[in-house]
Amino acid sequence: MSVIRSRRVVAGLVLLALVFVLVFAGPVVAPWSWDDTDFAAFRAGPSAEHWLGTTESGRDVFAVTLRGARTSLLIGLAVAVISTGVAAVVGTAAGYAGGRLDRTLMWGVDLLLALPPFLIVVLLAPRLDGGAPVLVPLLAALMWMITARMVRAVTASLRDREYVLAARFLGVGAPRVIVRHVLPQLASLLAVDASLNVGVAIVAESGLSYLGLGVRPPDVSLGTLIADGHGAATAYPLPFGFAAGLLVLIVLAVNLLGDGLRDVLDPASGGAR
Repeated sequence: MSVIRSRRVVAGLVLLALVFVLVFAGPVVAPWSWDDTDFAAFRAGPSAEHWLGTTESGRDVFAVTLRGARTSLLIGLAVAVISTGVAAVVGTAAGYAGGRLDRTLMWGVDLLLALPPFLIVVLLAPRLDGGAPVLVPLLAALMWMITARMVRAVTASLRDREYVLAARFLGVGAPRVIVRHVLPQLASLLAVDASLNVGVAIVAESGLSYLGLGVRPPDVSLGTLIADGHGAATAYPLPFGFAAGLLVLIVLAVNLLGDGLRDVLDPASGGAR
């Protein structure tokens, strides 16, 4: 099945395109900046000046929520790229080298998998006190291990293929063999993993920020906005509802894209339509 003929891929791409346009172009046309305060309007309703009203601190709901969505989206993308990159490096090194290096790396992977990731983040995040710059590597460090094991298995199966053996016989170095002959075979696995990890990372960041362990003031994310708005969601639903709706939309989009790519690139997974 072609990628562009997959309904899930197309739906995911369309939703993601809409999200990107809204998040990155919306602030340009918004009447207020996300960090401006209107001291004459606290928890005001929608108006020509404030399209979705204001928060309890006088910030424009539309502008501040787009800022929060941008923060969450960029964190999710950064975590996905880093975690998938680490998985690719560790997995290919272990699978291609074999022997002692393979055993050592996989022992480290098994050790990390045995640790409770949520507990680690809860314990470390308050002590590091770095907000998003610390949260990105912390989440990435806890999300690469399972993918590394899959990459290692595929790489080990490719190591003894004829074209790989021929390249090694001709004196081609291991890094070049991996780049030219192994990584192309891993492209579909890594693409699916990265797309799905975006959604996982965004949900993780939002949950931690909701608990006060993620993004720190004065910056905002969808998690901090949901935390700020949920207490008055009945009387003032827009601050909470817009942030929660954007979170659902973003996660739905990346999951549709990831599931669709998996169906197309790996029909044997059983998800093909």
